[in-house]
Amino acid sequence: MARKGKIWLVGAGPGDPELLTLRAARLLSRAELIVHDGLVDPAILLLAPPSARLVSVAKSRARHTLPQDQINALLIRHARAGREVVRLKGGDPFIFGRGGEELEAARAAGIPVEVIPGVSAANGAAAAAQIALTHRDASSVVSFVAGQCKGLAEQDWAGLAGKGRTLVIYMGVATVGQIAEKLMADGLAPDMPVAVIENGARPQMRVLRGLLAGLPDLVEREAVASPALIVIGEVTARDDAAVAALAKEAAPCAS
Repeated sequence: MARKGKIWLVGAGPGDPELLTLRAARLLSRAELIVHDGLVDPAILLLAPPSARLVSVAKSRARHTLPQDQINALLIRHARAGREVVRLKGGDPFIFGRGGEELEAARAAGIPVEVIPGVSAANGAAAAAQIALTHRDASSVVSFVAGQCKGLAEQDWAGLAGKGRTLVIYMGVATVGQIAEKLMADGLAPDMPVAVIENGARPQMRVLRGLLAGLPDLVEREAVASPALIVIGEVTARDDAAVAALAKEAAPCAS
């Protein structure tokens, strides 16, 4: 009887291998084929056995190694050949990871599929930066949005950011000017505290703080590069370092 294959949609977390779930680590340790995104840290791929085949389907804003439909077809082809395919994604597969699309494609093809959740980029990066996305004195609502997609200007973000709310923006570095303009046009105060977390939960992590009006300049001045998250809300200014950073940014406006 032919061996029956399977697809595992596995969250790799924000980057630190120690933030993998135990189940994800066990799957990697015995994997025969790993199809991974570019945001998966190389240290995580080292957990795979030497015999494992690694296939990168890394995407960038300017270049797609494989369109999503071809990635779906790749996963299904290998599973139909009897292989157990580990589809490894940065963060969590179901939060801006297109895991839902791959799940639907596998189901339609009759391929067994299982999802192994991961620490999301937002949770992992915010925790590493010691930013509480919710706080009884500052925020009881958290929203996640994608800052890089078609029709950004037409999207309705009303009510997602402001007093008592936290907005986490994925993939927003390239469109940060449009994002700041959009939020202020929707009524968000220019002096709303913000933080940019670059390479969250990795050794090279940077946490940059400022105000919404100065967000585009901050990203440009500090040459922020992906992967990076933008967090907007009062929760980003609840420690001494944050207050000092905001005071420094606001100083030129006071002169």
